[in-house]
Amino acid sequence: MKNFVFISPHFPSSYWRFCLALKNRGFRVLGIGDAPYNELGEECRFALDEYYCCANMEDYENEKRAVKYFEDKYGKIDYLESNNEFWLEKDARLRSDFNITTGPTLEDIEKYKLKSLQKKFYEKAGLKTARYILVDTLENAIKFVEEVGYPVFTKPDNGVGAQDTHKIKSLDDLKSWFETKSPNKIYIMEEYVDGQIISFDGITDSKADVIFATSNVFINDNSQIVAEGLDDMYYCVPKVDDTLMEMGKKAIKAFDVRNRFFHLEWFVLKHDHPYLGKKGTIVPLEANMRPAGAYTPDLINYANSVNCYEIYADSIAYDENRCDMNYTKYYACASGRRNSFKYVHNLDEILQKYHNNVCYYGNYPHALRDDMGDSFVMAKFNTLDELTEFDNFVREKVKE
Repeated sequence: MKNFVFISPHFPSSYWRFCLALKNRGFRVLGIGDAPYNELGEECRFALDEYYCCANMEDYENEKRAVKYFEDKYGKIDYLESNNEFWLEKDARLRSDFNITTGPTLEDIEKYKLKSLQKKFYEKAGLKTARYILVDTLENAIKFVEEVGYPVFTKPDNGVGAQDTHKIKSLDDLKSWFETKSPNKIYIMEEYVDGQIISFDGITDSKADVIFATSNVFINDNSQIVAEGLDDMYYCVPKVDDTLMEMGKKAIKAFDVRNRFFHLEWFVLKHDHPYLGKKGTIVPLEANMRPAGAYTPDLINYANSVNCYEIYADSIAYDENRCDMNYTKYYACASGRRNSFKYVHNLDEILQKYHNNVCYYGNYPHALRDDMGDSFVMAKFNTLDELTEFDNFVREKVKE
């Protein structure tokens, strides 16, 4: 029996489904997390063969002791994974320390995490990205802006989500940002791209071939959601655009993503761009070699009538997708709400009107609320018009 250590199986709360899918394929699944065992959900406890609580997961030595305990008890650890952006670097470090050769190395994680390196791999795939510099001096930043024009966009080169992202519209903005930015971070500065954000999501096999793919459309970018405290909606489409599919597969090959979930973000240009192309051109934005945030894997399931947790486990266990892909596909959305807003319709009214469509609802974890909202309702529909009508109903606000 092969041993699979799953880091933080309780967060997000649906990630026990990865563990269960692996367990059902014959793996011994061993969990490490910061929650006491009795606070794990019943499903999570069932999905794990054993669990080790690290009260302080920030201390790497605690995690290392946990893995050592499992190794001493069960023998060599064959796989170690979290599928969570926050833990990717520690996952790789643990693999290195315990000679686990089935996942990304620290060098791999660097190209997954550093936005400047991601651009090089997109370019390797023959895909043009927005022009950029790694910020060093104000003078060089001014020279860059003279080349690309205002606005420009800054963010940490190694960053998660929309935290510490800034749209800079003028020289005064630029000088102010230089005075207040963290001196301990390396920032990337890019030309601003006015585009609709979409994603290419899926799972690969051991040859970096895509064995499952889907796509999401985001009506707002994360920086806008965080900066303005917006509620938000995004949706999963029933079919991946042909051009996106071709570009996405090239990118995955260039990144050499093996037996992993991926979430690649792209712009669809809203206007002609002098460097990047005509309106409608698809341009790479960022690469994330893990599932999209929060409960997006569940949204993917509702849209595609599949179980992507099981497809991931199929990739690990069999190096192929054994899921039946011939079921009906839908438009599936996650409509978010903020506690700070007063909405026309309460949850009971939403559930009553759309009881045939709602798939899942609840609260987002506190750690994700800045980016995603406080609560959500997921539903699926045959048409985009029906989805839009639902979202308008869910997020309609009381006029004051």
